[in-house]
Amino acid sequence: MVGLNYNEYNGFHPHNNPHSSYSLGFGWISILAFMIPLVGLPGLAQSRFYNPLPFPPSGNVVDTLSNQDIPTGLGSFARDYQVTLQKGEQVSIELTSTQFDTILTLLTPDGSTFAENDDGPNGSSNSLLLTRIHESGSHIIRVQAFGRSPGGSFTLTLTKLRSI
Repeated sequence: MVGLNYNEYNGFHPHNNPHSSYSLGFGWISILAFMIPLVGLPGLAQSRFYNPLPFPPSGNVVDTLSNQDIPTGLGSFARDYQVTLQKGEQVSIELTSTQFDTILTLLTPDGSTFAENDDGPNGSSNSLLLTRIHESGSHIIRVQAFGRSPGGSFTLTLTKLRSI
């Protein structure tokens, strides 16, 4: 049997002598059998703890951002909504709140930031994105408070624009 042998100069190393002192008594197959279930744990944990809310077909959400949402590490919180968008679609995404300064982010299916806006074009603390989608799939619309804000109530609107 191949096991691990402890040598005070080199630490643990493979050996072919089953009678050696300090042998752990299990082979490499046992180690692999132990490690394989651990590989799946990050995915399992992620699916249990990160569940973006589905974006409703109506295209409108009235909700509340609170300290029970995703901590940003910057003293504020974020809430994610999942929406399926198609390549070539032109969309308008608007986030408004009278209770906090908004940040609006659109993430691609691979999780990278595609577009982000802090303050809308009229100089208010609301956010507005106008963009053409470059990749079909499940996107994330992230609602976030700017600065150290616990959030508050907000309205999020997604409009699919059409050419005239």
